[in-house]
Amino acid sequence: MQTSLFSFDLPEELIAQEPPQVRGTSRLMLMDRRGSGRPSHMSVSDLPSLINPGTLMVFNDTRVRKARIFARNSDTGGRGEFLFLNPTSEDEWDCIVDKAKKKRIGQIWLFPGEITGTITGSPAGDRRTVCLNPIPSESWFEDHGHIPLPPYVRRPDNPEDAERYQTVYARNTGSAAAPTAGLHFTTEIIGALKDNGVETAWVTLQVGPGTFAPVRAENIKDHPMHIEKYSVPQETSDRVASARREGRNVLAVGTTAVRTLEASWNGSEPVTGEGSTDLFIYPGYEFRAVDQLFTNFHTPNSSLLMLVSAFCGRERLLKSYEDAVKERYRFFSYGDAMLIR
Repeated sequence: MQTSLFSFDLPEELIAQEPPQVRGTSRLMLMDRRGSGRPSHMSVSDLPSLINPGTLMVFNDTRVRKARIFARNSDTGGRGEFLFLNPTSEDEWDCIVDKAKKKRIGQIWLFPGEITGTITGSPAGDRRTVCLNPIPSESWFEDHGHIPLPPYVRRPDNPEDAERYQTVYARNTGSAAAPTAGLHFTTEIIGALKDNGVETAWVTLQVGPGTFAPVRAENIKDHPMHIEKYSVPQETSDRVASARREGRNVLAVGTTAVRTLEASWNGSEPVTGEGSTDLFIYPGYEFRAVDQLFTNFHTPNSSLLMLVSAFCGRERLLKSYEDAVKERYRFFSYGDAMLIR
């Protein structure tokens, strides 16, 4: 299947650069994944009335690390940017860096908080391994880091992003990007869903920067999918298994929840515990764990768009995107949402 089949025209001004003024008030497109009718246009605040009682909603409770940190070269005083992805040992981190050709093994960088970073490895491209001394705590990132906004948000992060680029239920720190479908939910909306008989469960998938990478291969099957770590609690596995036995819908909040449930599926329930996945879902994939999906509007030629296309049909999805453009929906991380059921 050709990557070009997942392209669409999007006016630049429809790419949301800021979150909505009030969380939970974004527009919501309601789509029947198997029907032929046109989508309906509603608000995220309507969501509690749109989900059937008994539905199990699965959320990703990851928390975005303030992992974008600036440093000074110890020799030249030049400024550099480091995006800390994950530790490779007790004191070493895998990072994405700016101006990678100028960041060579052996260089010493001075980070805020009296932390020294030495470049010890150059895995590939813009990746560098950085050894930190002394070893920082998580509070170091909170004190000195910046929220790593997506590349299509063309502005520096600000104090508001520290709250608005996190879900209200974020608790397991480790992501380089937010599970953006979850950004729409407020404690009031979740409470109203529960009052309406909707059940909730949690998984953790640590979202990597590869989530923003476009599929560049001509044939999507040739795309090397990024790897992300996940965790499934026993309680979540039990609730999904129960919903399956009882014929109740499982609604994934975001593509990260979909990937976690589908990657960990053993035939009747998700496997409890930690794992990692490079599962690439595109049209032709048979979903085993998920019946409904709440998601944002995704970038052209992205693996996320292909996942949603697999869920509801490529032509149906791209037609709905055409409607969204005509209706002036806001796109991507800080944009509007879709409910596909």
